[in-house]
Amino acid sequence: MSKNPHPTIDPTKMGLGRSIAVLTSGGDAQGMNAAVRATVRVGLYTGAKVYFVHEGYQGLVDGGDNIRPATWESVSMMLQLGGTVIGSARCKDFRAREGRMKAACNLVKLGITNLCVIGGDGSLTGANQFRTEWSGLLVDLVKAGKITEEEAKKSSHLNIVGMVGSIDNDFCGTDMTIGTDSALHRIIEVVDAIATTAQSHQRTFILEVMGRHCGYLALVTALACGADWVFIPEMPPDDGWENHLCRRLADQRARGCRLNVIIVAEGAMSRDGKPITSDQIKKLVTDRLSFDTRTTVLGHVQRGGTPSAFDRILGSRMGVEAVMALLEATPDTPACVVSLSGNHAVRLPLMECVQVTKDVTAAMAEGRFEDAIKLRGNTTESDLPDSKTNINVAVMNVGAPCAGMNAAVRAAVRMGLIQGHNMLAVHDGFDGLAQGQVEPITWTSVSGWTGKGGSVLGTKRTLPAKILEDISLNIAKFNIHALVIIGGFEAYMGGLELVQAREKYEEMCIPMVVIPATVSNNVPGSDFSIGADTALNTITSTCDRIKQSAAGTKRRVFIVETMGGYCGYLATMAGLAAGADAAYIFEEKIAIKDLEMNVVHLVEKMKTTVKRGLILSFPDSSTMICHCPFCIRNENCNANYTTDFIFNLYSEEGKGIFDCRKNVLGHMQQGGTPTPFDRNFGTKMGAKSVLWITDKLKQCYRHGRIFANTPDSACVLGMRKRALTFQPLADLKGDTDFEHRIPKTQWWLKIRPIMKILAKYDIKLDTSERTDMEHVIKKRSPLGM
Repeated sequence: MSKNPHPTIDPTKMGLGRSIAVLTSGGDAQGMNAAVRATVRVGLYTGAKVYFVHEGYQGLVDGGDNIRPATWESVSMMLQLGGTVIGSARCKDFRAREGRMKAACNLVKLGITNLCVIGGDGSLTGANQFRTEWSGLLVDLVKAGKITEEEAKKSSHLNIVGMVGSIDNDFCGTDMTIGTDSALHRIIEVVDAIATTAQSHQRTFILEVMGRHCGYLALVTALACGADWVFIPEMPPDDGWENHLCRRLADQRARGCRLNVIIVAEGAMSRDGKPITSDQIKKLVTDRLSFDTRTTVLGHVQRGGTPSAFDRILGSRMGVEAVMALLEATPDTPACVVSLSGNHAVRLPLMECVQVTKDVTAAMAEGRFEDAIKLRGNTTESDLPDSKTNINVAVMNVGAPCAGMNAAVRAAVRMGLIQGHNMLAVHDGFDGLAQGQVEPITWTSVSGWTGKGGSVLGTKRTLPAKILEDISLNIAKFNIHALVIIGGFEAYMGGLELVQAREKYEEMCIPMVVIPATVSNNVPGSDFSIGADTALNTITSTCDRIKQSAAGTKRRVFIVETMGGYCGYLATMAGLAAGADAAYIFEEKIAIKDLEMNVVHLVEKMKTTVKRGLILSFPDSSTMICHCPFCIRNENCNANYTTDFIFNLYSEEGKGIFDCRKNVLGHMQQGGTPTPFDRNFGTKMGAKSVLWITDKLKQCYRHGRIFANTPDSACVLGMRKRALTFQPLADLKGDTDFEHRIPKTQWWLKIRPIMKILAKYDIKLDTSERTDMEHVIKKRSPLGM
């Protein structure tokens, strides 16, 4: 797909005279409602008429009340709802040409020539077939007298755009499908609950998750919970796996582990194509090891519950892009699917993605499992080196605690032990390193750490500049050859100070890697930080509860203050996920006229349609207002326009129309168990950091000692678009606002207009984030999330 030549769009004119229909088809997935909501509101904002198609393709065939006009208010309060509000159904009628003729007739009669389909590969294939046959269907309808020549001429072509809603994440072409992250949330909740009872009784639990043709849920669950074994369709176990599995379980029990967890995808099979079931595994473990074993089949609970913040944001972004794709389409534009590539919502040729998805299934059916893995992408591949070294690698946490830190430590420790390294734990950050709080850490020491919040090692904000002498002495004392620093902006700053100290202290000339871990997501060199997703979900779930409170009281507005320092990431993303009307952040300067505009906007809303509201406030960077009005303010967005000031302003201006409440979320945003995203992210970052260190040590080994003083021997490991990359600390200084502790360039700022448009503000949509991705049809990002 080509780039949009006009990066700024006037949203009020594009859709004039156009009609858009949106439907959900196939299995439901959390986040579908966010996509429907965004499609409706952006469509209406462009001046188009928008229609709901209820009950999927069946509603399209049956017509009548199944196809109804959508209004701005009809999609209010949808974001936090699971499933699909407009319904979904399997439709045999649409598979026949006669059924598609009825569907075409219903669309033509309403003047609808733009169709947005949210579903899996089967639903999208059906949509493309419908579009391909469109001209022929119109000819047959005219011949049958069902439509006139004039009606056929007005509806001469049909534009199709797809969004993938599937909890299995089984569609090739997108890093993530709508619903997958929420399904992982449901699974991890169950795993965490099972772990407590399993430890109490020294049990082995076998957990079966969905994934008939795709093992994504099983694989990520295994990473996120530290499972002992995982079975997925794409990678059948080698012959003799039964013996290997039993040996591993016995070894784990001998090491003192009180529980074993085995994850099984429902489509798991052996190399000869025979199913591997949870009952089969249970019998094996019970008969051979006499372990107390239980099985749990999750089933459709994985589809249930409220969508995660990730899925709400993903659905919203895809919905916006889908409308833009429909309105920019020409008769010659092929049907496209809106996909996620790194941080970008992109458009890819629909049928090319569908074909690759089908090729994966065919490869597995034919026993070509290596081909299936290559088609899926690199997420499911194993990459453990054969060589081993005997060096000392220290791991430490620095800065404020956040969920996911422990997962990164666990992965770093275990990967280091696999490499043959001696792993050392540094307690209490740089303070602990200066005071000699260093001790060996073993494989079993980090058991169960993936699901623990905070920092087990302990963490402090102290920077090393004033204690460099003591740090250098202890690096020498404990013979530390490399250092893994996991933390926020203090970790980044501390890494820089250690690098600068190399000129004076030779002990600092060792490989170092900084892994960003902070709820603020403000570390230069990475689009995401460990812990930010957990904090975002905490804020979103809190806002959901606040909205429920507001729903019970007429005409109430809430102001919510969140963390973030001077970085507005949490404010912006929470506003988009929770449906806020405004988000005040440091990066977008606010003046009294902006506050006045927001007050007027909110008052008008409350006078007309909305009877409750919420405002989120981040102490550092943002305030936000939503359709069920609420506002988010970042804690440091402005020194004078504080949360109290905004609360007083809204209270005064809203007299007689609404009353106002405020909530300061505080440190609860740093707590809680990590989300699947943060567990998986932390695991990948921790493992990759040690593999990098191992390689770097080989390069720095000279005359029997380690000496590393080049810029690329001290790096930040960050997520950049689609890749985990190592960037020298020194190179990132130019992109750092040290005064406000934020990067100078932040990718998420480009999606702030989406939040404002969905809140009905009269602004233009910035589409400059689009990337020409026509050549990219891949399954996964290296993050695997």
